[in-house]
Amino acid sequence: MKRAFVTGVTGQDGAYLSRLLLEKGYEVYGLVRRSSSAEIVDTKLRWLKIQNDIRFIDGNLLDTSALNRAVRDVKPDEVYNLAAQSFVKSSWSQPLLTSQVTGIGALNVLEAVRLEAPQARFYQASSSEMYGLVQEPIQNEKTPFYPRSPYGVAKMFAHGMTVNYRESFGLHASSGILFNHESPVRGIEFVTRKVTDGVARIKLGVEKELRLGNIDAKRDWGHSNDYVRAMWLMLQQDTPDDYVVATGRTTTVRDMCRIAFDHVGLKMDDHLKIDPALFRPAEVDILLGNPGKAKKKLGWEAMISLEEMIREMVDADLQRVSRQIKDARS
Repeated sequence: MKRAFVTGVTGQDGAYLSRLLLEKGYEVYGLVRRSSSAEIVDTKLRWLKIQNDIRFIDGNLLDTSALNRAVRDVKPDEVYNLAAQSFVKSSWSQPLLTSQVTGIGALNVLEAVRLEAPQARFYQASSSEMYGLVQEPIQNEKTPFYPRSPYGVAKMFAHGMTVNYRESFGLHASSGILFNHESPVRGIEFVTRKVTDGVARIKLGVEKELRLGNIDAKRDWGHSNDYVRAMWLMLQQDTPDDYVVATGRTTTVRDMCRIAFDHVGLKMDDHLKIDPALFRPAEVDILLGNPGKAKKKLGWEAMISLEEMIREMVDADLQRVSRQIKDARS
C-alpha cells in the first residue's frame, strides 16, 4: 500500500486529491495547521465523506522541525504540496504572509523531502497566476512568467525551487501549472463560488443583488476533480517534468455569471452590480492554457465542462442555503 503525504489536505484540491488517492488504495496522511476554528477545518473533507479516512498530522509549512519530523515519520512514497495562502486578492494586503507560506513554505517541504525521503516523488502546485501579464495569447510550459500579484510572485519562486531541486539533487519533483479550477467545495471568497452562492441566495430570496468587480476578465476554468487526476498522473511518470493543466477554453466572468443565473431561471442583468472597490490593484486580463503536453505525455484531458461545473456548484449552494434557512427558522 502506497503512502501519500498531502499538505493543504483540507483545501479544495487536497480534498479531491485525497478522495482519488483513497480510491486507488493509498494511505493518505494530511498536514493540518491547528487553529481556534478547528471545528470547521475538515468541512471540505466531510462534504466528500472522507474525513474519517485521512490520517492527520499537526504541522505548519513554516515550522521546519515539525515538517521534517512528519516526513520522516510518514515515510511517504508521494508528497503533494498543495498548501498556500491561495486567495490572490488577499496577497496584496498580506504580502509577507503570502511570500512565507506560498513561497518559502514550498521550499521547506522540498528540503524536508530531500533530507528525510529523497526517494519520494514530489508534486508542487504551481499556478497560471505566474503568467500574469501574459506574454503569449495561449500559455504553455515555455511561456515566460510575468506575475501581477504577490501570490503570483510567490508561486513563481516555489516553481523555480522545484525545478532547482530536481536538477540539483535528482529529486523526482514535478510541477503542475494549474489554471483556474473550481468545485462545490471552493472557498466562498473565490469568484466562482461567490457567484454560485450569490445566485442561490437570490433565488431563495435571501439576497437581492450580487456585487462583483471586473467581470470582463477571462479565465480558463476547469473542475478540481479533473485537475487532481493530472497531479497523480505526473507522479506516475518515470521522468519528472512540468505540465500546464487547463481546458484550452477561456470565458469571461460575465458569461460564467450568466450560466449560473440561467440555471435558476433568473436574468443576470436584474441582479448583478459592479463594485469598483472589488477591482484588483493589478489585473490579470486573460488566461488561456495549452494542455497539449499533458494530453500527449500523461494521457490527461479535462472531462467536466464549465457549464456542468457551474450548475453543480449552484445546486450545491442551493442545498447549503436552504439548510441555513431551515436551521434559522427552527
